[in-house]
Amino acid sequence: MTKPDRGLVVRSQAGYMTVKTATDEVLCRVRGRLRRGRAEGDLVAVGDYVTISRNADGTGNIDEVLPRKSVLARQLSGVNYDYKQVILANADQVILVFSVTQPNPRLRMLDRFLVVAERAHIPAVIVANKVDLVDQTFAESLFEPYEKIGYNVIYASANTGEGVATIKALLPGKITTLAGPSGVGKTSLLNAIQPGLALLVGGLSLGVGAGKGKHTTQVRQLYELPEGGGYVADVPGMRTLALWDIQGRNWTPTSARSRRWCRIASSTIARTSMSLAARF
Repeated sequence: MTKPDRGLVVRSQAGYMTVKTATDEVLCRVRGRLRRGRAEGDLVAVGDYVTISRNADGTGNIDEVLPRKSVLARQLSGVNYDYKQVILANADQVILVFSVTQPNPRLRMLDRFLVVAERAHIPAVIVANKVDLVDQTFAESLFEPYEKIGYNVIYASANTGEGVATIKALLPGKITTLAGPSGVGKTSLLNAIQPGLALLVGGLSLGVGAGKGKHTTQVRQLYELPEGGGYVADVPGMRTLALWDIQGRNWTPTSARSRRWCRIASSTIARTSMSLAARF
């Protein structure tokens, strides 16, 4: 019997997973025995380390998902039951990208991202993008409260290159995701960080719903960085973010920063349930 290979899930699309092993990349499906019973969340996600067996045609089956050290997840919207949608497994950090304008920053959504990251014990960095479109003082007035409670805020512009080198220095040797709402420039920043990724970059819808970003990323994927190693995940923009597995009564913040954060965001947490996404 062929010895199972171990690899990293680097791409997910329409039920197929691309697994990068020590020697190649294999297009895989999840083995049926892993699907037994009703799933309460994604069985396999980008960032998962898995073992696979190979088929004669060169494809493979995912036989086992190795334990995750961290999970960035949200409650799946549009369903009437609890389902944990895994945005990224085994993330070392999350870089939260919000624009200062076009579209206007949705700071309540940023609050929720930060709570999710704290709950998952994933370090978070905030990028205030498109600063070339506004006065610097205005940009800082929006995000200074986050700096005061200990978050690293990087003021950036994919157009001018401001802040790009600072972001790039955070990436070597880590699995990182750039997350945030649609239209804030995540994909443009990825292209600025590593020219040649050739990702589809979308603008803003000027028709119905003008001022709201389009969803332009169709798959979840890890991109390997040639300088210093590491991976960057580009994930679909999210118009909604519900808090998964977080209620004020069942989460006790363990770090000094998260306790400070909860004093500022306690009203958000107190009002939060799995139906919060319906407000957006």
